[in-house]
Amino acid sequence: MHIPDSYLSPQTTVVMGAAMLPVWGAAVKKVKNNLTTKFVPLMAIGAVFSFVIMMFNIPIPDGTTAHAVGGGLLAIILGPWAACICISISLAIQALFFGDGGILAFGANCFNIAFILPFFAYYTYRLIAGNSEITSSRRWIGGLIGGYVGINMAALCTAVEFGVQPLLFHTANGAPLYAPYPLGLSVPAMAFAHLLIAGPVEGILTALVIRHFQASNPSLLNIMGNAGPVSVYRKLWWALGVLILLSPLGLLANGTAWGEWGLDEIEKMIGFIPHGMQNFSDKWHALMPDYGLPGLDNTLGQSAAVYVLAAIVGTALITGVTLLFGKLARSKNAG
Repeated sequence: MHIPDSYLSPQTTVVMGAAMLPVWGAAVKKVKNNLTTKFVPLMAIGAVFSFVIMMFNIPIPDGTTAHAVGGGLLAIILGPWAACICISISLAIQALFFGDGGILAFGANCFNIAFILPFFAYYTYRLIAGNSEITSSRRWIGGLIGGYVGINMAALCTAVEFGVQPLLFHTANGAPLYAPYPLGLSVPAMAFAHLLIAGPVEGILTALVIRHFQASNPSLLNIMGNAGPVSVYRKLWWALGVLILLSPLGLLANGTAWGEWGLDEIEKMIGFIPHGMQNFSDKWHALMPDYGLPGLDNTLGQSAAVYVLAAIVGTALITGVTLLFGKLARSKNAG
């Protein structure tokens, strides 16, 4: 679902980035009102969770891959505004250090994954859960459906952004300048991957975690209440550590996510490289591209070890940025 830089026109990236500015502004204002010494670490845990869970690639029957995001779960636990900030931080680290998504396309990726996904998931959840008790089955059912709806709405937005590129930006003879997939191809392809595979995974993941919290720590499902003792946070960090060690399972899924192919693959598919895509590709060289190390032998054992290393590096960076955000926000509140 990540959009690489070269797939969108400069006009599109500017518009999408501008659309996210008021969202980020509102998110910072909303979150500042809820900041506590416990809420900020919970945001860090949420941002890391989203980062790590996106490393678990899921095979799609058409030979591509997809992944869950955890955005619905973050929205339910932290609120959609805090989830927006957490996922934006995660996407920023992915793009800057691992080349996953684009620097220029950062606004578009945040619009789809950090805004559309958590907000649709959260309000679908609220519609179903209503004022039910924290332990009510309506909560996990709401999470199941909310996660499913949220990631599919994000996929639909991504598909539309892909699909309008050849319609709006092409040469005089009609050749696409950027993403070459028309709406008639991009929408069904993204829908297939997310309605049938990624959506159910996102929904089930959300429901299972809600059920676990209902049984073990219901306070985590009440964002306006007490987030629970510090020992709960230790357990959550241990759980993230297990996910990090298991992250190489994401390497077992062959193929590339739909719409994220490299230029050589695009050339094989359509017979040429769109001029705009060629101009905007490889403008940013990540330190660990594709969660690997440049020049390393691509053996499974080495890849798995480096994948875990990338997860650890990403975790450290995201935690640091989130805690810094909390510190700056609290200092402004105090001022």
